[in-house]
Amino acid sequence: MSFSLTVLGSSSALPTSKRFPTAQVLKVQERFFLIDCGEGTQMQIRRFGLPLSRIHHIFISHLHGDHVFGLFGLLSSMNLLGRNLDLTLHAHSSLEHTIKHFTSFFGTGLQFRIVFQPFPSRRTSLIYEDNKVIVETIPLKHRIPTVGFVFREKKRPLNIRKDKVELLKIPYRDIINIKAGSDFISEDGKVFKNKDLTLPEIKSRSYAYISDTAYHEKITGLIQNVDLLYHESTFLECDRKLARLTGHSTALQAARIADKAGAEKLLIGHFSSRYKDVSAFVEEARKVFINTFAVEDGDVFQVEQTREQ
Repeated sequence: MSFSLTVLGSSSALPTSKRFPTAQVLKVQERFFLIDCGEGTQMQIRRFGLPLSRIHHIFISHLHGDHVFGLFGLLSSMNLLGRNLDLTLHAHSSLEHTIKHFTSFFGTGLQFRIVFQPFPSRRTSLIYEDNKVIVETIPLKHRIPTVGFVFREKKRPLNIRKDKVELLKIPYRDIINIKAGSDFISEDGKVFKNKDLTLPEIKSRSYAYISDTAYHEKITGLIQNVDLLYHESTFLECDRKLARLTGHSTALQAARIADKAGAEKLLIGHFSSRYKDVSAFVEEARKVFINTFAVEDGDVFQVEQTREQ
């Protein structure tokens, strides 16, 4: 069961010849989630071989153009390709009016339904849940209402040891209970502990996406111990004043967040086009958090499945 992130765009507001504006696709157990939708997102989806038809949920962190301008072309292409399944759009409430205006302005509307799911931006909230994954918002500190998102796998049923089933002749009804965490009591009244009947638990994987924000230490409590953390790093420390003025972070500040949150791996991106070489970002961040990587368009990051020790 895969858990992987594909970076579609890694630039900030001004795209470059090598970097598109912000967009990512997270794959969680065959579910594809689009996170932000900067200009050219649909082109990057095609370029990197992702299944456009299998994206049913789009999460928009805030309504600055470099995070949303690609949405309108994407919706149009979905329509031209004959989409008829619902598409759920999780975003700030004011985007709904713009979407309605867009669809009416271009005439016939869409063949599929957009299910708009607005969320509060000043408090964390659960905005999506199915039997595999939950998604929560993370309030951020930017010039306009902005959130990040944390995606967490749900715990899976325990895997029972087949040798124990055969040895103890465990009935099917008891197997279901054992997978849910129960002990087993045999017909003669002997108790067999759950941990002796099952394999070690599969660890739930997690990904936190921290969009545009000034340094905001309070978020660390909401992203504790995530396997993969993306944190915007628009500027270097030499431009820290500019970062604070524009509501953005430096690479060093992103590393401090990762360190305080106990993240496993840090990805930095949303680089200002003023910097031609992003190696300085990695060098700066690794002074605080060694497991840091600067993202490039097309990068894929896997979180492997492991079991508890």
